[in-house]
Amino acid sequence: MRVLRETQFAGLTPAARGKVRDIYDLGDKLLIVATDRLSAFDIILPTPIPDKGRVLTQLSLFWFRLLEDAIPNHVLGATDFPPPFDKFKDELAGRSMVVRKTQPLPIECVVRGYVSGSGWKDYRTTGKICGIPLPTGLSESDRLPEPIFTPATKALSGHDENISFDRAASLVGKELAKKVRAVSLEIYSRAAAYAEQRGIILADTKFEFGLLHNELIWIDEALTPDSSRFWPAAHYSPRGPQASFDKQFVRDYLERMQWPKTPPGPELPPEVVEATRAKYREAYRILAGRELD
Repeated sequence: MRVLRETQFAGLTPAARGKVRDIYDLGDKLLIVATDRLSAFDIILPTPIPDKGRVLTQLSLFWFRLLEDAIPNHVLGATDFPPPFDKFKDELAGRSMVVRKTQPLPIECVVRGYVSGSGWKDYRTTGKICGIPLPTGLSESDRLPEPIFTPATKALSGHDENISFDRAASLVGKELAKKVRAVSLEIYSRAAAYAEQRGIILADTKFEFGLLHNELIWIDEALTPDSSRFWPAAHYSPRGPQASFDKQFVRDYLERMQWPKTPPGPELPPEVVEATRAKYREAYRILAGRELD
């Protein structure tokens, strides 16, 4: 079983190493390689999850294709790599995409259909999520009356910060903020309906967008277990945390061990690694309708 903690291509240095992805600059394009790194609470853990990068890439490609009529995306290809990367096709296969280079917006576009995670903490304190008033008496994991757009700032290191729509508008401009809010809600609603037919609740997710010649482009990843909360509908029971197909399983383990959420992250035991790998693969199998290649 091949695990990729980080790319190591002789003579080639990535332009950036994110929490999960290594990015190579190809001029007007980028090569994005999804590694098997896992971050939790915005800290990269020392233990990789086998197959994780392949799930993230192949599930993103699935959603980008399924929803390409909603908004253009950045994918150019995922099987052919330009020189000198063609020499490393075995390492890149299944976990890499060549994409258009855009100017990324400085916000993450989060859509929530349920009260969970930081949204639940916010609601308990203020009765709102990111400044949006909500009905009283909601419990953890309750479905919201309708999905809400709750943007966040992007952090290369440290924690992302939930912000109001007005704050997002001050960062990208009011008209563009309205546009990304509308398309985010559309993508979420369509993806949630698709997932529900397959027995999965899409509780929330985050999108990233960029601009290319003033055209809004969907970038980064699409509705993966890293960027979304996926719950098995058969086990859904509000008023508490839910079983999940995503890295919430790891977050819950870390909460139980009372790690202070500061570097360095703890090593994960083999049983947590294997269970997480199985959850990622199962999410892909159910949503894409086939086993991981």
